[in-house]
Amino acid sequence: MAEKRVYEVVFIIDPDTPEGEATSLVENLQKIVTDQGGAVVRSETMGRRQLAYRIGHKTDGNYWLFEVEGTGAEIAELERRMRVSDAVLRYLTVRVDEDRQRAEKFKAKRARRAAKRPVKGGSRSTGGGAAAAFAPAAVEAEEEIA
Repeated sequence: MAEKRVYEVVFIIDPDTPEGEATSLVENLQKIVTDQGGAVVRSETMGRRQLAYRIGHKTDGNYWLFEVEGTGAEIAELERRMRVSDAVLRYLTVRVDEDRQRAEKFKAKRARRAAKRPVKGGSRSTGGGAAAAFAPAAVEAEEEIA
């Protein structure tokens, strides 16, 4: 069995599409994912927003966000269906599981370093004055960039 991955799919629905058709389109897209063996973890509307550039004489659209957990086959089918749908103006799929793992690793590393640091406001015998209090944060920021 293939590894489960997490994807975020953002798509824009034509604002001239009636609300009933738009909700049935969203339900059909969710059904496609579940029929292919995936799971829609989160589905939310981001509302009607202005587009960055004109798409087919449209200046705004209804944005939707799906968070999909699956193997990738369901994403291929989902994108194929959105590509042929007239109501979907644009879509974008991003795999986010690796980025989230990397962020968790940095968060754990920051927590370990924070636990090792001495408590602020303690004795003045540590030396270095105010510059020493800011040095660990600067070092941590440099290592995150690298």
